[in-house]
Amino acid sequence: MSVTDYPDFENCYRPVHVLSKSEHCLNRADIDPDALRILYRLQKHGFIAYLCGGAVRDLLMGRKPKDFDIVTDARPGQIRKRFANVYIIGRRFRLAHVHFPGGKIIEVSTFRRDLTNVEESVPPAEITPELLYGTPREDAFRRDVAINALYYDDQTGEIIDYAGGLEDLSERRVRIIGDPAVRFAEDAVRIWRVVRYAARLSFEIEEQTARAIPVFAAELGTCAGSRLYEELNKEFAGQTRPVLDALRAHGLLRHIIGRFGEEFETDDELFGRVRALLDLKDRAWTEAYEMTREEMYALFFWPWAESVFAGEAGDLHAVLDRAFDQAKTQAVFPKKMRMDIAQILILVAQMKKALRTGRMRWSLKKRAHFEPAFRVFHMIEYGCPAPPETTFDILMGRESQPVSHIVAPPPIKRRPRRRRRPRRPQ
Repeated sequence: MSVTDYPDFENCYRPVHVLSKSEHCLNRADIDPDALRILYRLQKHGFIAYLCGGAVRDLLMGRKPKDFDIVTDARPGQIRKRFANVYIIGRRFRLAHVHFPGGKIIEVSTFRRDLTNVEESVPPAEITPELLYGTPREDAFRRDVAINALYYDDQTGEIIDYAGGLEDLSERRVRIIGDPAVRFAEDAVRIWRVVRYAARLSFEIEEQTARAIPVFAAELGTCAGSRLYEELNKEFAGQTRPVLDALRAHGLLRHIIGRFGEEFETDDELFGRVRALLDLKDRAWTEAYEMTREEMYALFFWPWAESVFAGEAGDLHAVLDRAFDQAKTQAVFPKKMRMDIAQILILVAQMKKALRTGRMRWSLKKRAHFEPAFRVFHMIEYGCPAPPETTFDILMGRESQPVSHIVAPPPIKRRPRRRRRPRRPQ
């Protein structure tokens, strides 16, 4: 592989920056013990194995990592031979998922490299996994941003930096690895990731990287809809509001959720209501209040749905379905997810109407989406998650006191059953 084949060929042979154990603040005690066991076993069998990515970045910042990823020069088949609890996933590039009790999964991948221009022209069927494997340096330069291209060697306690991630951390900036124009043209989803990292970490976006974002923003909408949906799910798995604010500021929402995004970017009052609901969702997430993905999306879309429902008295399902189709979202929602979100939104609208008019179709309680809809309704109406003892019946005045304090009615007295006289024998 020649130097010009690297995404950042001017810096790909920059001197590697290594911090010794005494020069950094990463504490080995903060690393997941199961991740340390994986590192130890791979190293014991003669393989190179590093902790990598966001885990190293977060530990250096004093944050608790969401997960611990490991990278090694061992091939997937070699990893499988060393662990009994491992599953190999992926087609083109295979990854090892090591499973532990409690549903914990630690991902172990082999060092990768980007294909050269000549190799990119080869038909996909002829590209073998061996072509994708690389060295630690090559693996660093194929990553999206420099702050995620850091490696921790558990044996020596050293931090290894090939791409300038340590400098970016100290400067509190997010920088794409390589020429931003080339990297964004290769994969526009990188734009979204740069914005996400900057928003979640409260970092600035490096100047050259920031200048390329508006140039390639429209390319984001041409990415596969399933990929955009998966990226959108990541926003709701943590603090959502800061990232949505940043996506709006860069004009990216319209390239992800279509007309929804356009309205959110142009209507300050509408997006202000969305921000308020996302703040509630983030507060609930901080307090470990569990919400399903359907509930979070329903909360996100409620301000828009409420305006769609205004003045409609017919079939709300048809109204909402038509409005979703007209939005032309680039992120493709699975059919069941979209139906579940619509059911919750319609029930929330009926609950709000019932609270206003005092009339409610109580047969709706039999619907499968009634409970999640009530949880969303309570957050919208009262600005907090519903306490466990609160039900919609209580809010409507059907139950004025807890069930435990309701006096049971006296038992009904029945006449004793008359015993039949046995027949005389003939």
